[in-house]
Amino acid sequence: MSNLLAGCQFCKIIQRLAPSEVIYETERTLAFLDIFPLSEGHTLVVPKYHSEFLHELPDEYLADLLPVAKKVAIATGAEQYNVLQNNGPLANQAVEHVHVHVIPKPNKEEGLGLVWKVKKKD
Repeated sequence: MSNLLAGCQFCKIIQRLAPSEVIYETERTLAFLDIFPLSEGHTLVVPKYHSEFLHELPDEYLADLLPVAKKVAIATGAEQYNVLQNNGPLANQAVEHVHVHVIPKPNKEEGLGLVWKVKKKD
């Protein structure tokens, strides 16, 4: 595990210095249940390398991220789900460490709710 940041909550989870419910792990990636889930099985998939933005993440860590997210999505048993990745506070990134949310969508009330504001072309 390299490039981990002492003050980062996800880096602490990766190092097992903070509690979490780990559900899957590879050499480069850790998946654990979200402590503020939008639905049952809501999981965070994080690289074991600290970078705030996706474009800063080394390719070898990036290459492991989506295959792990896929395995998590399958493991939830959800027929429908969202895979979400935010970069920066304006994009709703709450923790400054790259992470992917896998959010089961069992019904209209649970899971991620989106309002897609389409801009009209001139």
